[in-house]
Amino acid sequence: MSSSIRARVDAARHRLRGAGIPSDEADLDARLLAEHVLGWTTERFFTDANQDEPPEFAAKLQALVDRRVAHEPFAYIVGHEEFWGLRFEVTPAVLIPRPETELLVELALAEIPRDAAPDIADVCTGSGCVAVSIAHERAAVAIVATDTSELALEVARRNATRHRVANGIRFRRADLLDGLDGPFNLIVANPPYVAERDRPTLQPEVVDHEPATALFAGDDGLDVIRRLLPQAETRLRPGGLLLFEFGFGQADAVAQLISRTPGLTMVALRRDLQEIPRVAIARRTSEPPNERDQRPTDDRRPGPATNDQRPTTNDQRPPWMIASSAKSSTVRFTPRSSTRTRM
Repeated sequence: MSSSIRARVDAARHRLRGAGIPSDEADLDARLLAEHVLGWTTERFFTDANQDEPPEFAAKLQALVDRRVAHEPFAYIVGHEEFWGLRFEVTPAVLIPRPETELLVELALAEIPRDAAPDIADVCTGSGCVAVSIAHERAAVAIVATDTSELALEVARRNATRHRVANGIRFRRADLLDGLDGPFNLIVANPPYVAERDRPTLQPEVVDHEPATALFAGDDGLDVIRRLLPQAETRLRPGGLLLFEFGFGQADAVAQLISRTPGLTMVALRRDLQEIPRVAIARRTSEPPNERDQRPTDDRRPGPATNDQRPTTNDQRPPWMIASSAKSSTVRFTPRSSTRTRM
């Protein structure tokens, strides 16, 4: 006897819940996997899910659910993830784009006038989501995007082609900025920043499936950032900016690392919508920085300040720790079973 599509999806979500996937996420994954198999939109699912299931639907859905029950990330199962309003191909060769990284793109775009043609480097490009998103918004930019993984670069190239920005991006296999002379107006980076000591706390979706080289960076998670800072200083034009993402609890250490790098001046540590410091901004100086130069500035967005961007009189935090008004739904890098889950 044939089953309805909805009944088959209900059975799938119960299996996912039984595998330890949180209820809300299990329900969402079951429906989205069904839509993926059927090629349906969400609107059509809610309209037509009570009809009889088509041939082979049950077998195809079960195969995908089996993978999700084994805690394979949803994005790897369907082969894509949304970022900056664009769909990016993802494979196990690349880190799945996180929503918090949209803040890095937003801050970079704020520094690039629409008619400008700056030279930009994107370090640890992975899927290419940062470089492609910037090029998609600013057609005149010239970007060099690096990664140590040739498999990751192949994915990034396909994403650039998909979104018709391949002419503006050169992908190069390199360790950070090795072999690049610059000078660059802007360097952006989403480097590995998870502490090795935190490996046991990560969920299997992360630690068992995503590339370790894109996740971990030594005992404190800062090994790659330590190498990046002096490399960036020598390749930025005077006045050029370095923007990079870092992890939960690393703000003080990141500020100290920047202050100890000759030729770099702290500009700001920008916070995400959950009040978590997320992106560091540093500027290359034309002379050795002095102590005053090293004090981060107000964490305001470019343009006129609004009341919610100014520190209040009773807020004792340094001004660069005040929350930004970034649009992205940003969260801290925590163990999670899907990049679509907000924690």
